[in-house]
Amino acid sequence: MSHDDFEIEPVEGLPERPPEGEVILWQGRPDWWQLAWESLSLPWIIGYFAVLAVWRFLSVIDLLPLGQALGATLPFLIMGSVVVILLVLTALAQARTAMYTVTNRRVAMRIGAALTMTLNLPYTQIANAMLDLRRGGTGSIAFETMGATRLSYLLCWPHIRPWHMKATQPALRCIPDAERVAALIADAAQARIAEPKLERKAPARVGIAVAAE
Repeated sequence: MSHDDFEIEPVEGLPERPPEGEVILWQGRPDWWQLAWESLSLPWIIGYFAVLAVWRFLSVIDLLPLGQALGATLPFLIMGSVVVILLVLTALAQARTAMYTVTNRRVAMRIGAALTMTLNLPYTQIANAMLDLRRGGTGSIAFETMGATRLSYLLCWPHIRPWHMKATQPALRCIPDAERVAALIADAAQARIAEPKLERKAPARVGIAVAAE
């Protein structure tokens, strides 16, 4: 029997059904390979262990036969492979459990592999949005929020703008067709902010003065 960890969600990616008048415009997940490559620094990890293996080989090639010299580099290659596999599995888990939702009123982010949480970012609370576009059309959209709200960098990672720890900026990381999604958010935010707000006031009390004769 198949099991869905998020089957209790009334709408995938949202803890409750959108209120009346709110429309889902887009939903998506990070590209797991791009997430591993960017947020988990996969090329740096591969390069690090490659340098260690080459250094080890060059340091023993003059002392050992070729076969033994190659064997001396094997532990570094094995360790590097294990680390890379773990990082790829982490990226897969993070991408699978994440769901980004863009509506006409907010951006919602269901994130977290071990500790799942949902961030709601109303357009009226977003000061700025930055698009980091990559080759192939994938990219990340980071949000600078208003007010004194502080989000935990560690809890939001990797769905966060890198190295902005003091003023944490949640981000839609490594999403396909990022430019189109950014334009969608810009249009929805502009329409939401320009939407007139109606304030309900209490009816004024009319006093009747009766003059005494």
